[in-house]
Amino acid sequence: MQQGVNTRFARPVTIRLRRSGRDEIVVDASRAGRILAHEWPVEDSAKRHAAMDACLRVLRGEAFSPVARGAFVAAALEAHILTGD
Repeated sequence: MQQGVNTRFARPVTIRLRRSGRDEIVVDASRAGRILAHEWPVEDSAKRHAAMDACLRVLRGEAFSPVARGAFVAAALEAHILTGD
């Protein structure tokens, strides 16, 4: 990650992963990317892949955090796991 890149979301995103059954509060592109890569309930989803790409671009300093947040929310809506935005 480049120096000074802000990966933090302006507002947290709350999702509920089926595995734990508890709400997960996601506050930045790094955590969102880890969840998308390792814990996401829908593997073959264009929105998941777009969100993973957006998070990676933010982590590389190629995009701003609202891009990743928006893509993450869209993927969470599609997966029916968004509990708070």
